[in-house]
Amino acid sequence: MSVTAAQGFRAAGVTAGLKDSGKPDISLVVNEGPSSAAAAVFTSNRCKAHPVIWSEQAIKGGSARAIVLNSGGANCYTGPEGFAATHRTAERVAEHLGIGAIDVQVCSTGLIGRLLDEPKVLAGVDAAFAALSPDGGHDAATAIMTTDTVDKQATGGGDGWVIGGMAKGAGMLAPALATMLVVITTDADVDATTLDTALRSATAVSFDRLDSDGCQSTNDTVLVMASGASGVSPDPAEFTEALTTVCRDLALQLLADAEGADHEIAITTINAASGADALEVGRSVARSNLFKTAIYGKDPNWGRILASVGTTQAQFDPIDLDVAVNDVWVCRNSGVGESIDLVDLEQRSVTVTIDLKSGDHSATIWTNDLTHAYVHENSAYST
Repeated sequence: MSVTAAQGFRAAGVTAGLKDSGKPDISLVVNEGPSSAAAAVFTSNRCKAHPVIWSEQAIKGGSARAIVLNSGGANCYTGPEGFAATHRTAERVAEHLGIGAIDVQVCSTGLIGRLLDEPKVLAGVDAAFAALSPDGGHDAATAIMTTDTVDKQATGGGDGWVIGGMAKGAGMLAPALATMLVVITTDADVDATTLDTALRSATAVSFDRLDSDGCQSTNDTVLVMASGASGVSPDPAEFTEALTTVCRDLALQLLADAEGADHEIAITTINAASGADALEVGRSVARSNLFKTAIYGKDPNWGRILASVGTTQAQFDPIDLDVAVNDVWVCRNSGVGESIDLVDLEQRSVTVTIDLKSGDHSATIWTNDLTHAYVHENSAYST
């Protein structure tokens, strides 16, 4: 059910012919109210796709009645004609719903520099509107997939209210979002300010902690819409916790489907002087190709981990660091610890713990290994 698990939402996913594969490529999610409160976060990449530029302005009023998403083309760096296509897509959705285009969010995903086939997009919008259903969540989640091998959906909530979400993304998972499109819906009665605060809190410890390959996309969007259809107004802290749980669920699904990955790796930095230090260290290790290829080769090479820690500005004593891989402390006091032969890297899940011994802060960054399959996927990309 995902985005249609909450009351007050209909969704659809259809095939418009944008993908060479002929797979579904247009999704539409509609909020039927009574509330239209919404909030969103977008890529911090300065090079932004036209749908992001449109949606950043449209969401400023804290309202959205619908979101339309296409796969099969990023509509990024496609000139004035590309932005006009985004605008006309929002207008076509608005015409069907009897609302203003400003209340329509737009997302695109796929190759940069490829002008969308606008007639196909608009025909796809028409077909999606005709197919809207309270049971259309799965179809909507399927139609936003690109190199994803599976759709990503999650639900949560509280007493009398529900949160549902869908996401796409399988590469370029990096801080400040990823090559992801995420749509989250709730029937809780929550105002736009509360939604915005909760969403930023949730993404900070979920999507922003993904660092698959250190690359940052141009199209990243995470949108949450509240219909208020349940009539329940949860405590803001309770709502934030539930939203965070759904975001983390979707984030880990994105990680599990990272392009070509053989291992999902959780890098936890403990006893840091600050939260910022813990994050910086985790990100540095996550972005080390030497470390990532070592994990692919099932080699718990802790020297590569220390080398990455040493490139940061975090506070620590270089001769007093501990490192564990899958709970085996292979490095103690910046020297040889337990035998690396005790580390089992046959399973997909890998944990790395780095003890800075400098404070009481901690943070986890999620990444994956670097494989031959990743290189192949990104040297022969198609939609």
